[in-house]
Amino acid sequence: MLNVGRIRAKLDFNHVTFIGKGLVVGLISGLVVSLFRLIIEKSLLLWQFWYGKAHQQWQWLLLIAAILIVIAIINAYLIKREPHIMGSGIPEVEAQLATTLHLNWWSILWRKFVGGVLAIGSGLFLGREGPSIQLGSSIGQGFAQLTHEHETNERVLLAAGAASGLSAAFNAPMAGTMFVLEEVYHNFSPLVWMSSLAGALGANFISLNFFGLTPVLQIHYDTSFPLRLYWHLLLLGIFLGLLGILYQRILLYMPRLYQKIPRLPRRWNDIVPLMLVMVVGYFWPQTLGGGNGLILSLAKQQPAAIIVLGLFSLRFVFSMVSYGSGLPGGIFLPILTLGALIGDLYGVLMVQAKLLPASLVMNLVIFAMAGYFAGIGKAPFTAILLITEMVGSLSHLMPLAVVSLTAYLVVDVLGGEPIYESLSARMNLNQTLAQLTGRNDRLEIPVFEGTRFVGTEVRDIAWPKNTLLMSIRRGSKDLIPKGDTEIRAGDTLIVLTDHQQRAQVKRALLDFSRESEQLRP
Repeated sequence: MLNVGRIRAKLDFNHVTFIGKGLVVGLISGLVVSLFRLIIEKSLLLWQFWYGKAHQQWQWLLLIAAILIVIAIINAYLIKREPHIMGSGIPEVEAQLATTLHLNWWSILWRKFVGGVLAIGSGLFLGREGPSIQLGSSIGQGFAQLTHEHETNERVLLAAGAASGLSAAFNAPMAGTMFVLEEVYHNFSPLVWMSSLAGALGANFISLNFFGLTPVLQIHYDTSFPLRLYWHLLLLGIFLGLLGILYQRILLYMPRLYQKIPRLPRRWNDIVPLMLVMVVGYFWPQTLGGGNGLILSLAKQQPAAIIVLGLFSLRFVFSMVSYGSGLPGGIFLPILTLGALIGDLYGVLMVQAKLLPASLVMNLVIFAMAGYFAGIGKAPFTAILLITEMVGSLSHLMPLAVVSLTAYLVVDVLGGEPIYESLSARMNLNQTLAQLTGRNDRLEIPVFEGTRFVGTEVRDIAWPKNTLLMSIRRGSKDLIPKGDTEIRAGDTLIVLTDHQQRAQVKRALLDFSRESEQLRP
């Protein structure tokens, strides 16, 4: 007779259990994110209707302004109570998975939902995908805590929720899973990817029941891109990479630009884009929102090059203003929209120069969406999968890969970092600065050849208490340090510490720097 106990002992149900838990998280996340997405879409239609009325009766502008002020007040209150709902939320998810940040999942969940609906639904150039990822991760965290999972398992379910959120936002389960592994979790653990895939599939199933089987960006094109014209893909990739590094630099500078507005607390920055959006909505209501409608319109009617350039300039500037304010909203979809406009502009100019047939312009729109995100996010696999799923065609894999890899390499050569990783590093820096009390002093510690600093990663140094390594000056560049940043000879460490312990910290770090390389443990 079979020994049931012995057979059961040989079976490993750990992965099956986590796939089941990931699926439950995905189904719940799919429902929440689908409602989030649906309300935003209906809100955008309502705002466009109101702006249409404003063209007939100017009094409608007063009503619109009053509602936008109320939205600013509500979001300012929500941000004051929970600052971590600001922005996309992806840097917070990264920090949670790295165990450098712990958040109250319920506080994040409902405030991000309400704040995101109000901000994105009002027509600001913000994406729904970042908030969707944070909503999903909060659900994963909440499920783990309610079922009393330990910390490691909680991170697995948090990752599964993040993948589910992106999957439901774009109907892209494969890209949702890859984004978590490539950009957020930075780990290809079988437990993580199987749980994330199960969650993404569950969320996609719910989302498809809300929005149907039609791909989010179903773009029709006439022919496949011929091999003899692949040199265009290299040029387009270089162009995307150059504009990608520009996007990174300006986006990271925006919080400092907002700080220059006199007597305006950080949480009230939202009043700036919410007032400016009235101008955009009144004159160009069709451009409101994250941009998927604009992308689809390129396939229906090809604008002139000057119009495409104008649309790109408008969306580039106002997406920076919108995201830099700290309102709940992402940059994922705005990046894809900018990429589509770059591809369209390149295609139109090449057609006018008689270097490209007009039938291939829409191909370039598709390729450029992937390339621009691959460069800015430095996540080429996610970019390729995402556009493949959103467009609903596998025929673009080769050209997508060429454009994405080229753009990625250009950004990498120019010193660009993954945008979400950079935002996460800035967030951790601001948190540590807030913890330092009293008067703060800045120290500059030179790194000489032969000392223990040389070749050591930042995380491996026992920094004195209440000390923050703000940056590493390397030549003419200032680097934002991360845990795996390796210190080199010739660097200068810029350290912030409390004024009262300045001398003690300086002595400790200089003593450390004088130690011989041979003394390294």
